Amino acid sequence: MEAIEHPSPLVAIINLLLSTLGIHAQIPDHMVFVGLITLIILFIGLAIRSQLSVDNPGKLQIILEDVVSFLVGVLEDNMGKKGRKYLPLLGTLFVFILLGNLMGQVPGLGSPTSNINVPFACALTLWLYYHAQGVMANGPMIFVIEIISHLSRVLSLTLRLFGNIFGEHLVVLILASIVPFIAPLPIQFLGLIVGPLQAFIFLTLGAIYLTAATHVDDHGDDYEGEPSSHLPAHTH
Repeated sequence: MEAIEHPSPLVAIINLLLSTLGIHAQIPDHMVFVGLITLIILFIGLAIRSQLSVDNPGKLQIILEDVVSFLVGVLEDNMGKKGRKYLPLLGTLFVFILLGNLMGQVPGLGSPTSNINVPFACALTLWLYYHAQGVMANGPMIFVIEIISHLSRVLSLTLRLFGNIFGEHLVVLILASIVPFIAPLPIQFLGLIVGPLQAFIFLTLGAIYLTAATHVDDHGDDYEGEPSSHLPAHTH
């Protein structure tokens, strides 16, 4: 699948540097982009940590606070007040997928989420996490009973994310080979919408799956006083 993409100068440079160090293994494009996203998130985290301020927040802090507020709002809308405690994992997956989807719009880079291994890793991480939370909330029986039916969710999450991102890049490459520069622009603009949308869908489905896995039929205590009618009607 990587063969249809244009070679990335960044990947070529990194592999060249590795070869000069005596490391002749070729790192695939999607792994380089995954590493780049990790470094971007790490750099932003370290940069903002030294500048946090309650009285005089900077622009970056305000932007990040808005992102966190948005994520918490989505989780609490789907899970009630307990949704906040799942922010570290679901929020990280959202940011990673969002950056991965949009990275393909940057010249010389590509979307790691257009390689099926990356969406599969994200889906498997979410699947293992919500089952672990379900076991802690309801005991091992929920894992034994539902593991088979829930295996399809890994496939569904993987193919939904991979299909949309890979398909968009494939169309752009085809159009660019016919009419360079101009023809791919509308599809690339659509990618700016599809990328965030797919990250949002992954976040929302993760919240729904966690709600179903961790819900305890105890008259709403698991929702900190909220009525049980707030549970999502569909969890699959």
